Amino acid sequence: MAQQNTQFLVLFLAVLSLFSRYNALKDDRLNHYFEEDIGFGYYPRVYPSYYSAIEDHGKLDNSVMPSSFQRYPSCYRVTSSLDRSTVVNVDDFGATGDKVRDTEAFEKAWMKACSLIGAVVLQVPAGKNYALKPVRFSGPCKSNLTVEMSGNIAASDDRSDYKEDNRHWLTFDGVDNLLVEGGGGKINGNGNIWWQNSCKINKTLALTFYKSRNLVVQNLNIQDAQQIHVSFEGCTDVRASGFTITAREKSDDCISIVSGSQHVTATNITCGPGHGISIGSLGAKNSMALVFNVTVDGAKLSGITNGVRIKTWQGGSGTASNITFQNIEMNNVTNPIIIDQNYCDQSNPCHEQSSAVQIKNVVYNNINGTSSSEVAINFNCSTNHPCQAIALQKVSLQNQEHGPAKAICNNVNLIKGDSDPKCPRVLYIELDTDTYTQKIASH
Repeated sequence: MAQQNTQFLVLFLAVLSLFSRYNALKDDRLNHYFEEDIGFGYYPRVYPSYYSAIEDHGKLDNSVMPSSFQRYPSCYRVTSSLDRSTVVNVDDFGATGDKVRDTEAFEKAWMKACSLIGAVVLQVPAGKNYALKPVRFSGPCKSNLTVEMSGNIAASDDRSDYKEDNRHWLTFDGVDNLLVEGGGGKINGNGNIWWQNSCKINKTLALTFYKSRNLVVQNLNIQDAQQIHVSFEGCTDVRASGFTITAREKSDDCISIVSGSQHVTATNITCGPGHGISIGSLGAKNSMALVFNVTVDGAKLSGITNGVRIKTWQGGSGTASNITFQNIEMNNVTNPIIIDQNYCDQSNPCHEQSSAVQIKNVVYNNINGTSSSEVAINFNCSTNHPCQAIALQKVSLQNQEHGPAKAICNNVNLIKGDSDPKCPRVLYIELDTDTYTQKIASH
C-alpha cells in the first residue's frame, strides 16, 4: 500500500509539473515573439517615435507614429559581441598598408566573412593604416555581419584607380542586417585631388550603402571625402548615429539620403565644413523618386554651405514626405534651412518644367543658431506642386553679424508654428480628413 501511494504521488507531481509548464509556455507567447524580433536585429521596446505626426487639423501632435514606422534596428545586437562571434581580421589576408595588397586583402576578408554562417565580425584592427582603391562589399551574406573599423583607412589618391567606377570608393551593396561601427580609426577620402579637378557632375561618394535593409552605422570619423561623405541609396530601416565629419569647404554633403530610402534615422551628427545634411537630389532626368519617414535628430553643423536641405530637380515625380529635422545647432551656416524644388547642378541652365517631386509633411523643430547670410530660411518650392504641410516649431536663427535674418517662402503651405525669422506672407493650411482647408494670413 505504501508503495502504491508513493507511485501515485510521483505520478501526480509529474502531471502537475507538465500542466504548469504548459501554462508558462502559453503565457509566454509575446516574449517568444519579442525574442524573435531581437534575433533578427530589432529591439522594438527601445526606440520611441522621433516623428511628430501632423494631425489634429494641421496642428503639431507629438503622438506616436503608426506602428509600421516604429521598427528601427537595434544598435545593441547580440551579433556584435566578440565572445560569440567568429572574427575575420583583414591582416590575416595580407593587408600591410600597400593599396594593391590592402584592396585584395579587404576583398578576400569580406568574401570569407560574408560566406560564414552565424555571427561574424570583420575586423579592421586599431593602430594600423590601410590604403584602398575602390571596393564594393556585396551581399547577400549568410552571416549576421559586423564591420569594426578601428584602424585608419585612406583612399587612393590616384584618379586612374577609379576608371571602372568614378562615383564610389567604399560601397556596401545589398547587405542586410549589417552593423558598421567605428572604433577610433579615421576614414579619409583624400579629397584634395578631387577638389582640384572639379567633379560636380559625377560626384564621388566616400561611403555608400546601397539597397540594404536593417542597417546600423555608428561612431564613424570621416574626413576629406572625395565629394559626398556618406550616402544611403534605396535603403530601408537605417539608424545612423555618432558621425563626426570634417572636410574643407569644397567637399559636398556630409550625409545624403536619396531616392528609395525609407525609415532612416540619423542622430548625434557633427558636420562641417561642407554641404550639410541633404535629402536628394531627387527627380534628376525626369525620374521618379520616393523618400519617406526620415528623421535627423541631434546635429551640430558649423561653417557649412547648406544646413538641412531638401533638393529636387524640375521634371521629376514622386514624393518626399514625413521628414523631421530637430534638435539642431547651426553655427555660421550660409543656408541653414532650405527646400529647393528648382535644383539645377549643371553647367547649362535647366529648362522650366511643370512636373516636380512633391514635398510634404516636413517638420523643423528646435533649430537654433546663426546664419552667415541674410536669408536663414529659404523655401523655393514649385509653382505647380507647392510644398505641403511644412511646420516650423521653435526655430530661432540669427544673422552672424547679430542682425535680423530673413525668410523667403515661395509656393509653400505652412502649418502655423513658432519661428524667427518668419515667412512674411504665407498660406496656412488646416488639414481636414479628406481635403485641405486653406486660408491666407500675414504675420
